[in-house]
Amino acid sequence: MNFMLPIHLPQANRFLRWIAFIGLALVSFRASSTAAQPNVVMIISDDHAWTDYGFMGHPHIQTPNIDRLASESLTFRRGYVPSSLCCPSLATILTGRYPHQHKITSNDPPMVPGMKPGQFQASDAFRAGRETMNAHMRAVPTLARSLSEKGYLTLQTGKWWQGEFQQGGFTHGMTRGGRHGDDGLVIGRKTMEPIDSFLDECVEKQKPFLVWYAPLLPHDPHTPPERLLEKYKKLHPSIHVAKYWAMVEWFDETVGQLMRSLDDRKLTENTIVVYVADNGWIQNPDGPRYAPKSKQSPYDGGLRTPIMVRWPGKIKPEQSDDLAQSIDLAPTLWKALDMPLPDGLPGIDLLDTTARSTRKSLQGACFTHNAVDLNRPEKNVRWRWCIDQNWKLILPDPTNEPSGKPELYDISKDPTEAMNLAEKEPQQVARLTEQLNRWWKP
Repeated sequence: MNFMLPIHLPQANRFLRWIAFIGLALVSFRASSTAAQPNVVMIISDDHAWTDYGFMGHPHIQTPNIDRLASESLTFRRGYVPSSLCCPSLATILTGRYPHQHKITSNDPPMVPGMKPGQFQASDAFRAGRETMNAHMRAVPTLARSLSEKGYLTLQTGKWWQGEFQQGGFTHGMTRGGRHGDDGLVIGRKTMEPIDSFLDECVEKQKPFLVWYAPLLPHDPHTPPERLLEKYKKLHPSIHVAKYWAMVEWFDETVGQLMRSLDDRKLTENTIVVYVADNGWIQNPDGPRYAPKSKQSPYDGGLRTPIMVRWPGKIKPEQSDDLAQSIDLAPTLWKALDMPLPDGLPGIDLLDTTARSTRKSLQGACFTHNAVDLNRPEKNVRWRWCIDQNWKLILPDPTNEPSGKPELYDISKDPTEAMNLAEKEPQQVARLTEQLNRWWKP
């Protein structure tokens, strides 16, 4: 039996027009919903001390663009990375896992006895070792891979150690597989063009995006523009310090360029920007290298960094003294993007005020520059460290640091870690050692 609605012709036309209108509205809604997915920009400074920003109180270094970003962000002044070496630190930022969990603990594979560094880096042993490290990256979820699978366009620029950019799950990139980042290392120093072209593509295709901006800045070689070097030569007698300070401001200028690229394309409001340094650097005034207690060390000069999260209209700007760590960035972004978290992540959501307020401690470990064993992180440990409120314990590994002794500092009163209190405070040493062993005992 057939039933027909008694609709006259004018009514039928109106009815069909309404159906068409609703269909177009649904299509428009779906398109706008896709376009409204938040974008992500990750800014990673390279070899940059936590003190060396205007907003952190440096008396000479000027960082107006980063200062502005800090004022617009949820900014953690007590941020840390778990390890003070570039390669493992960058792997942690992208995966949200400690180096002993993702197994990328060192910059390079084990050295071959008798080979000089240049010979080793051109050898089959080096290439095989790097492929093992690349496999560790492929074995764990990364933020870039998750977003790429969700339909994001994802761009790698700058520092990248794990082979071609695709190894981390990026859809676009600069690095072809060489150590440090090869072609990616021109970003910031010579051009911002790959980012600008990528943003234009994302706008044209109405695609959400992730940008990984990890320039070789202020990392050596310290070759700042002459105009900046002249400015800082007047402020410090050491040419090496002046060069480093100028490099920091040069990096800040590129951050300003990146922020303007978002502004010019009206992408700022719907883009989450995060900031962190991969590790610290204290300039040696007598030479071009870093001073003790900075890069590769377990001291705050190597581990501490401001951490920022900006999302206009969604995250209230605030200067926080809560403890934060780079392991928190990936889970924070996964949750902010309403994506399921991979299993086993140790970090917290930095937007969760309860999780932040209840956290009282941080842990980490520093490893050998060249791995001893690429598959057994415990073989590469130099120090483990722990912060509990204002106490900081550093435990040397008996194999890789046989002459080391436990070090305990009250970093609220002694931020440069000059006075070792381990002998005066044995109970604190015992308590924090137990805490470190609960976290990870090699």
